[in-house]
Order: sequence, then C-alpha cells, then structure tokens
Amino acid sequence: MTITHHPPAELLAEFATGTLDQAQHLVVAVHTTQCPACRRFIRAMEQLAGAALEDAPPVPLAPGSFEAVMVRAREIPQRKVSTQEAETPADVGVDQGLPDILRRLPLGKRRWVAPGVSVQPIVLAGSGKSRSFLLRSAPGTQMLEHSHSGNELTCVLKGTFSHAGGTFNPGDFDFGDEAVDHRPTVGGDEPCLCVVAMTGNLRMNGLLGRIISPFIRL
Repeated sequence: MTITHHPPAELLAEFATGTLDQAQHLVVAVHTTQCPACRRFIRAMEQLAGAALEDAPPVPLAPGSFEAVMVRAREIPQRKVSTQEAETPADVGVDQGLPDILRRLPLGKRRWVAPGVSVQPIVLAGSGKSRSFLLRSAPGTQMLEHSHSGNELTCVLKGTFSHAGGTFNPGDFDFGDEAVDHRPTVGGDEPCLCVVAMTGNLRMNGLLGRIISPFIRL
C-alpha cells in the first residue's frame, strides 16, 4: 500500500498531544495505523514533548488536588448506548475487514443521504464537537460541488475517490475546511468506503445544490 496523502503537520501534532476530540482522534488513528511516516512524526512529537516536560521546573500541587480530581472523575456521567442507537457490525451488514480500531466500536443504523451514498454513524462514548461515521459511495458517484462550514477529516478504507486535490486510495487522508471547495468522484469498479469526522455541514454550490442542501445531512 502506497499512501500519498497525509494529515497536516498541525493535526498530527494535536493528535500527539491529545488535543483532538474523540471523533477526529479516531480518523487520524485509522490513518496512522497504516502510515509509517506519520507514526514516526508522532513519535518525534511525543519525544519532544517528553523532553520539554523533563526540563520544566516542578510545580507543587495544592493540598487536596488529587482528591478533588478523583471526586470529579466519579461525578462524570457515563453515556449509555441504547440498542436502538447502536448495533453490532453483524447486525447492520458492515463490511468485514475493517481496521480493528473500528470493529471494536458500535455503529448506528445505515441511512441513504443521496443516490448511491449512505452514512452509518460511529457511536462514541464521549462527547465532542465532531461526529464520526462511515461513508459509502457507489462506483462512479459524483458529489455536487461543495465546501464546508467546519472541518472534515476523511481516511479511505476501501476503493478510491478523486477531486481537484488528487486521487485518494486506501490509507490516504483528506482534510477539508471552509477554504476547500471540491467535487469528489468515486473511481474504479468497487464502492468507496471512508471513515469521516465532521464539524458543521456541507455547503452545496449552484442552484441545484442549494435546492437539495436541506435534504442532505451527513
């Protein structure tokens, strides 16, 4: 597998320092499990952070700090996933051969959002500004030209798609934000399956895009 598209360095640095939200962390993790170059970058960032901590002067904790943290930890409610919200992969017909990190997570019900395009939520226990889902697109599917009101992190699991930024194959990572305007097209003879973390919504361009935009919710 040759991976040619990677997360921006700033995003990898946030991953290494643990500042991404859960959905974004998941998508970057799926990429890095397949990408030796990004794993080396993350290890270097972790080593730099560790060296900085070693050089930092120690700061004494206020009396009772540890006890206060433990009390707060016990007070955090644990989110329960209902059987209606999430099902096992076997129940929903998810493609076998997903990365281990995804196979361990519960998935919601698959729904169609456009001809040839469906989404399936990934149910995460924590909260965050991003939502994550599996995105399936049939061969030859061409999305309408669009931009984003937030960030979109995508890692290709199977198949391929392309837009003005290049061609994206399994393992490749695509980052989109408010400045990106693209029209992805699924290539090859097999469906394209991606794991996505998204904040905000799509902004469809053109008259047709504005007409159907209220009906497309990823």
